[in-house]
Amino acid sequence: MSYTQLTGRDPAGTSSLLNMSAEAATAIESQVRELIRKRGVDPVRDVSAVRTMVDDALASWEQRALAGAVAPYEDRVTVAKSVLDNVAGLGPLQAYLDDPEIEEIWINSPAQVYVARRGESELTSTILTAAQVRDLVEHMLKLSGRRLDLSSPFVDASLPGGERLHAVIPDVTREHWSVNIRKYVTRANHLSDLVALGSLNQQAADFLGAAVASGLNVLVAGGTQAGKTTFLNALSGSIPARERVITCEEVFELKIAVRDVVGLQCRQPSLEGTGEIPLRRLVKEALRMRPNRIIIGEVREAEALDMLVALNAGVPGMCTIHANSARDAVTKMCTLPLLAGENVSDRFVVPTVASAIDIVVHLHVDARGRRRLREIVGISGRVEQGIIEVSDLFHRVGEELVRGDGFPPEEERFARAGYRLSDLLARQV
Repeated sequence: MSYTQLTGRDPAGTSSLLNMSAEAATAIESQVRELIRKRGVDPVRDVSAVRTMVDDALASWEQRALAGAVAPYEDRVTVAKSVLDNVAGLGPLQAYLDDPEIEEIWINSPAQVYVARRGESELTSTILTAAQVRDLVEHMLKLSGRRLDLSSPFVDASLPGGERLHAVIPDVTREHWSVNIRKYVTRANHLSDLVALGSLNQQAADFLGAAVASGLNVLVAGGTQAGKTTFLNALSGSIPARERVITCEEVFELKIAVRDVVGLQCRQPSLEGTGEIPLRRLVKEALRMRPNRIIIGEVREAEALDMLVALNAGVPGMCTIHANSARDAVTKMCTLPLLAGENVSDRFVVPTVASAIDIVVHLHVDARGRRRLREIVGISGRVEQGIIEVSDLFHRVGEELVRGDGFPPEEERFARAGYRLSDLLARQV
C-alpha cells in the first residue's frame, strides 16, 4: 500500500505544507519581534505578554490565509511553540529545557549538541550554526550582568529559570564555543524526598535532619554531578523556620525553603578590572548580616579559611566540596585554607577543621547512574599527629546503607534540640 493510500496525502503535498508552516513561523516571528520592539516588552521577563502577541499574530495570519493573501500552516500548536521558543526562549534548545528528565545540555560544536538524561549522555539530532550558538549565549547573558569576550573568555552565570550557564570561547577552546547549561531539577526539597528517591534510608535521613535542626556543621562531599547541591538543598529543609539564613554562592543555585533567607552571589570584574566580588568577600559580609546559619554553595579555594572562621564564631553552617570520599573531604578542608596566604599554617588549620566540622556526608553515582549517599562520618574533634579522627556513622554495603560503629560529636546539642541520639542511631533489627 502506498503512502498516499495510507495517509490520504501524497508526500509532495506534505512537504509543501511543512514548508508553508516554516515560512509562516518565520514571518510571524518577525511580526512578533517588531511588536516587542514597538511596545518595549522584555520577552524574557514577560513571557505571558509575548504569548498574547503570538496568539494575536496567529489569528491575524489565519484570517489572511482564509482570504488567500498568505499561505496556510499545518499545525497551529507547532508554529506557536516555535515562535515563542525563538522569541522568549532558547530556540532549538528550549525543548531540552522543558524536558523534566534532562539534567544538562552542552554544546561542543554547532553540530554536536549533547544532553544528560538520568545521568546518561546523549548526542542529539540538533544541528546549529556558529552564529546561532553565539546568539543563544548572548541572549542568555542579557539578564545576568555578566560578559564574555577576549578579555574574559569564561563566564559562569545564573539564568532566570534557575539554570546555570558556563561558556568558554576560542582561543581558550580549540575552535568552537563550548557551552554548558546545567538545569537545577528540583527533585528534593526535604530529606524525605531523597528517601523516596532511594538516595538514603529513613534512619540516616532522621539522623541528618536532627543534626541540622540541632545546629551541627555539615560538609556535603562528592564528585561532579553526584547531587551535592540537591542534597544541600534537602538538608536545608530541616533548618528551624525562625532562623535567618544567609547563602553565599558563585552563581545562584540553592533554593532554601525558609522564610528569612538572603542569597549572595559573586560578581565578575568590570572591563576596567574593578568591582570583582569573590566568594571570600561574601562569607565575610554574611557575618555582618545577623545570620543564624550560613550556607556556602561550594568551597574550592581560600574561602575555606573564611568559612572555618565563620563556623568557629558560633554560626552553624553547611557547604559542599568536591572529594572522592569523606576522609578526602576532611583532608581537602585542611589544605584549601593554606591558599589564603603564607601566614596560614597547618598548625592552625587542622585543629580548626577538627573543631569546626561536625559531620561529613559523601555522595556518589553508582554504576547505574543513580545518585546515592555513600557514607556519613562524624568528626570527633581529636587530632593525632596531624590527622583528624573520624567515626563511621553510616556506610553502604552493596545496595544497603547500614549503621556504623561511631557516634557524632556534640551529643548535648541534640539533647537541647529535643532529640535522643541513642534512639536516632539505634541499630535496626
